Amino acid sequence: MAILIKNADIHIIDLKTRLPFKYGIATMTSAPHVFVKVELEIDGRNSFGVSADHLPPKWFTKVAEKSLESEIDEMLEVVEHAVNIAPGLSASSAFELWGQVLKLQNEWGEEKKYPPLLYQFGVSFVERAIIEAVCKDAGISFYEAIRTKLFGIQPEKYFQQLEGFQLNEILPARPIPYANIRQTIGLADPLSDDEIPDEEKLSDGLPQSVQSLIKFYGLKHLKIKLFGNLEKDIDRLTHLAGIVKTEIKEGLAFTLDGNEQFHSLDEFRDYWESLNSVNELSIFFSHLMFVEQPFHRDIALDSEVLSDLKDWDKRPLMIIDESNDRLESLQDALGIGYHGTSHKNCKGVFKSLMNACLLHQYRKANPGEKYILSCEDLASVGPVSTIQDMAVAGALGIDSIERNGHHYFKGLSAFPEEVQEQVLSAHSDLYHPSEAGWPTLSISNGEISLSSINRSHFGVGYVINPELFEPVSQWKENNRS
Repeated sequence: MAILIKNADIHIIDLKTRLPFKYGIATMTSAPHVFVKVELEIDGRNSFGVSADHLPPKWFTKVAEKSLESEIDEMLEVVEHAVNIAPGLSASSAFELWGQVLKLQNEWGEEKKYPPLLYQFGVSFVERAIIEAVCKDAGISFYEAIRTKLFGIQPEKYFQQLEGFQLNEILPARPIPYANIRQTIGLADPLSDDEIPDEEKLSDGLPQSVQSLIKFYGLKHLKIKLFGNLEKDIDRLTHLAGIVKTEIKEGLAFTLDGNEQFHSLDEFRDYWESLNSVNELSIFFSHLMFVEQPFHRDIALDSEVLSDLKDWDKRPLMIIDESNDRLESLQDALGIGYHGTSHKNCKGVFKSLMNACLLHQYRKANPGEKYILSCEDLASVGPVSTIQDMAVAGALGIDSIERNGHHYFKGLSAFPEEVQEQVLSAHSDLYHPSEAGWPTLSISNGEISLSSINRSHFGVGYVINPELFEPVSQWKENNRS
């Protein structure tokens, strides 16, 4: 295969939330949503792919003093740089092409002294668009592209211990047809309807409180964000446990998101042991799947600071998320005493595939040990971002997927009618028209269907036109003048 990147461009639409999403030190009420289009020549044929994602404030760099505008500018800068270096690059495989973009972006990001999590975000846009273009050219799905080695993935180029590893070993016999939605409970989310002041009640046909979400969608899986304050968390978790006991009769499973709240092992260990000593939470905690990123990124992979983590016998299953910022992050985490990492397309698709290989190898070497590749979310929404993300999860067989964009945003109401109609036509199992007609995610008994995603080219399955949105130059002029 001979692949040449001919062109790449960026378009943006501004989205507003239907209710605020508080995570860690940030509360999202709006976000620019970026579309990147990459045009390729593949063995003389023209193809193109599109990727998309929010520019979420206070996630890639959690610096309280930095303004939201400067953070958005930095996120856009790393996307622009990746898009600008891509045209003219050529390779014999999608994997090799991704490696070239990654290398050039890493060199630039290190020179700028940006954190890897930030500058690799830009790479992921180009990577996802390349993946879609290659799948479209071949006329096959993402799962089939992995199974037939279409991408030319060579994990041993980055991990010597994966020499000879067959990528098919990590794939289920077929992509999973359904997945549990693991609903996020943000730090500002009302747990029951009676907590919502009359003037803040919404009338858009979608649920608002956690209790109404569980009833409306039949949810069984939850992701609960922690304050890191023992008293506040005990009060909130006890209240939530009472709701869950009433509303979820079977199949309950949940994760806890530490939001990088803890700055030492002793601090988290004391917190965790105190939390687990609360009698009212004992049954509830028996359904815990894992704890996500409890430690601040400054120490989360510091083997000296966390030298005693492995010796803590009663530690919960733990994964990294924000600290999954380099190709080597999972290896480092497992060596310290974590049990895995998260997958998000915005951190790299090929990286997640290689992480899945590493975890599979660890499971074979350590039977009986629990190793985790989870699927987490950044309030992503269709018409492209969340669909491509779930295509990867379905191909890897991850059946508990954190999703929250359908809750914090009003479906796909912000997008042009042309796009809404495309989504409803291509994914009638995944989206349905709301009372007002705009597409909203279809969740039944806490599950979503992945059938249309699994059979489409990298999930999307239709040709979206990014030119329906603002060119990046125009968006900058309108928003920074």
